[in-house]
Amino acid sequence: MPIITKKLELDSAYVATVLGNADENLRVINNVLDADVFARGTTVTVTGPDYEVARASKLLEELEAVARRGHAVNPETVKHTLGFIAVEAPQSVAAALAADIVSRRGKTIRPKTVGQSEYVQAIDDNTVVFGVGPAGSGKTYLAVAKAVQALQSKQVSRIILTRPAVEAGEKLGFLPGTLNDKIDPYLRPLYDALRDMLDPEMIPKLMEAGIIEVAPLAYMRGRTLNDAFVILDEAQNTTPAQMKMFLTRLGFGSKIVVTGDISQVDLPSGQVSGLRLVRHILDGVPDIYFADLRAEDVVRHQLVGHIVNAYESFDERKAAKYEKEQ
Repeated sequence: MPIITKKLELDSAYVATVLGNADENLRVINNVLDADVFARGTTVTVTGPDYEVARASKLLEELEAVARRGHAVNPETVKHTLGFIAVEAPQSVAAALAADIVSRRGKTIRPKTVGQSEYVQAIDDNTVVFGVGPAGSGKTYLAVAKAVQALQSKQVSRIILTRPAVEAGEKLGFLPGTLNDKIDPYLRPLYDALRDMLDPEMIPKLMEAGIIEVAPLAYMRGRTLNDAFVILDEAQNTTPAQMKMFLTRLGFGSKIVVTGDISQVDLPSGQVSGLRLVRHILDGVPDIYFADLRAEDVVRHQLVGHIVNAYESFDERKAAKYEKEQ
């Protein structure tokens, strides 16, 4: 196989962003490609098989385009972008990340990773979407943004946000106040997301008019939800019966997004998570999509992604040990 060398010129304004802090992105590129990639100033020299040189050229072109749009470029971006190139995506990574969802007072909400971009696109293309991923991967936040976008563009006439009221270590009965006061902490993350996307003074008016509803999952029973964008959050804490109940609320002109993290189930020991089971039941059903967000899609503090990876590694070792003992 012929070995070739190609020189590429990066824009001086973005070369530091593309190569990364202390060339950390460049080191990742060398690790993931079967080619030698060397940078001096704004010139990047790539030596290797012709197809790897072509991949490196495309990768650097995409990373510079991402940087031009003001997005951060880190090792996770490099890996995600290479994966995006590998599946021959119809649009560039930079274009995918530039898809604005909602803007308010100068703040624009858009996907920040390729995985998030694919998740947002899936919501556009399907009636029912499951967003499964770790804390901080944007699964709920982006779903709420898409709901607000659908409401503002009159694709739907109302937004319904719901969660199962399952304790994560604390007991509901020990919380002070009325039933609504007790339930409110479970729904608070949904309110917080709404306040980032709508004027806070408008939210009570929209809720009073029934245009936005935030309620526990139990309140969905017996209803048919027409012309609505419906989000079920923390779905890992549903039972299989609750998941079936919720999904069968789907009415005409509606869209459902179910979000959850199957590594954070708070159900009683031995109880099967409805989110874990539903994939086996509905996999392959048309107009239903399962979007898997991963640690590299986490857009909170960088340490959160490392924490998620550490827990996943621990769980894998524990599972391997259990299988060995059987």
